[in-house]
Amino acid sequence: MWVLSSTELFRRDSMEQPVLFEEYSGARKVILNRPSKLNTLTLEMVSQMSNKLQIYEGDHTVNLVILKGNGKAFCAGGDVIGNMCSVLTGHWSYGASFYKKELTLDHLIATYKKPLICLIDGVVMGGGAGISMHGSFRVVTEKTVLAMPEASIGLFPDVGASYFLSQLPGYFGEYLGLTGARIDGATMLACGLATHFVFSKDLPPLEHALSSVESSNASEILSVISKYTHKSNLKEEEFHKRLKSINKCFSRQTVEDILHSLWEPPKLELVSAETVDMLFKALEEDDDDWCCLQLPARSSNLLDHARSKL
Repeated sequence: MWVLSSTELFRRDSMEQPVLFEEYSGARKVILNRPSKLNTLTLEMVSQMSNKLQIYEGDHTVNLVILKGNGKAFCAGGDVIGNMCSVLTGHWSYGASFYKKELTLDHLIATYKKPLICLIDGVVMGGGAGISMHGSFRVVTEKTVLAMPEASIGLFPDVGASYFLSQLPGYFGEYLGLTGARIDGATMLACGLATHFVFSKDLPPLEHALSSVESSNASEILSVISKYTHKSNLKEEEFHKRLKSINKCFSRQTVEDILHSLWEPPKLELVSAETVDMLFKALEEDDDDWCCLQLPARSSNLLDHARSKL
């Protein structure tokens, strides 16, 4: 008879849990734990995260929350394949429940009353951006790659992207949302999507240092993170040169005008009217099974309050 040791049982249990929750003094860690699936989000995961984050927010002994992912990705977005399989087998309500829970989680994070430090090491896409770009502190590395690829599969950037993309300089947000272009950690820092750049190898000591912070004071947390930050390889003039070209094309008033500025007329003429109609088809508004998502009223997050004091 094969008997597993307590260490092996703990390791197996940890591997089977899609989200891990750890406590270190006044710090709490939320760890995405589906590395083989690039930590894509499921209904179970967003439900667990929502519940725990609300508990942490109301716990006076919790000073800060750290959010990270195990493996090579932070989070590659929602589990699109799982949702599609549910819809195709007749369980459309599962997908509706997932998106309701996911967007409510994004709203919770955006209005969180305690410091939330997102350690974004590796791929972050779609729903992964939703749970990180609204955080108080957004730490990226040389391994970070961000994209909002929804448009390429017939969707649109949701998860609060209409807010955080609209905050970017020039028309960089329109560029990211419409093209699904990938950008690295250095570019994220340059455009404002990230607050700090840290080398991947320095994340473990940074985590350890943050776990020892004894208050929720934003200035104290900033001081700790700053000890591990580095300048990225991207020169500011390189980003602004790229932005100048992007602004020239993506400042147009309509998608059609943007396409005209990007494509030569002969190429544009190859796009059929049927294709254009399909891409811009309006959503049906007479389906009684759907209703607008109502988010709870919450105040602004802690970092906004701290900035007003600094």
